[in-house]
Amino acid sequence: MTDTSRPLALVTGASRGLGFALAEALADTHHIIAVARTVGGLEELDDRIQSKGGSATLAPMDVTKPDAMAQLCRSVHDRWGQISLWVHTAIHAGPLSPVDHLDQKDWKKSVSINLDAMSHLVPYIAPLLKREGSAVFFDDPHGGEKFFGHYGTTKAAQIHLARSWQAETASIGPKVKILTPKPMATHVRARFFPGEDRSALALPADEAARLLPEILAN
Repeated sequence: MTDTSRPLALVTGASRGLGFALAEALADTHHIIAVARTVGGLEELDDRIQSKGGSATLAPMDVTKPDAMAQLCRSVHDRWGQISLWVHTAIHAGPLSPVDHLDQKDWKKSVSINLDAMSHLVPYIAPLLKREGSAVFFDDPHGGEKFFGHYGTTKAAQIHLARSWQAETASIGPKVKILTPKPMATHVRARFFPGEDRSALALPADEAARLLPEILAN
C-alpha cells in the first residue's frame, strides 16, 4: 500500500548495487518508485522495504525505451502529481577492451543505456521534479583510462550532460547533484576487476548511508 503522506523517490536502476541500497535506505522517509529490468531484484527490494515498514511501487521497465518511460511518468503524474527525488543508477558495464577491439554490440548497449536514455529520461522526469525536487547522478571517472572505452566514454558523457543540466537549473531548479561514490563491491566493479580483493571495497549499503545526507540536503 502506498503511503501518500511520504514524498516520492524515483530510483532508476534499483534492482542491484548502489541503486538497490539507496532505494532501501530512502524508504525510511520516502515512498519508492523502483525501476529496473530485473524483476527478481525488484521483488527482493520490495520485501526488504516492506519488512521495515516502508512502501514501494515496482516498475519492471527498461529505461532505454522512451514509450515505456513516458507511460511511467504519465502514470506517476496522474496518481501523485510530482516526485521529490530522482536517483539515477542504471548503467551498463561493457567489458574491458582495447579501443581497436571494441565489440559493437557492447558499444551500442553502452551508448543506449549510459547516454541515449538520458535524452528522454531528463525531459520526462524534470516536470515531475518541478522547481523543488532533486536529481542525483553518480560519477565514476574512468573516462580516458586504458581499456575503459565502452564504459568510461559513455559514463563520462552522461555526467557531462548532467553537468549541463546542473548549470542550467542552478537558479531555477530542480537541483541537480553529481556525487562520487567510493569503490564498491558491486557486480559492475567485479566485471572490471575480477581478481580484486573485495574485502577492501565499500559495501553498497555503507555507501548509501554515507551519501544519503548529501542526497537529501536542500
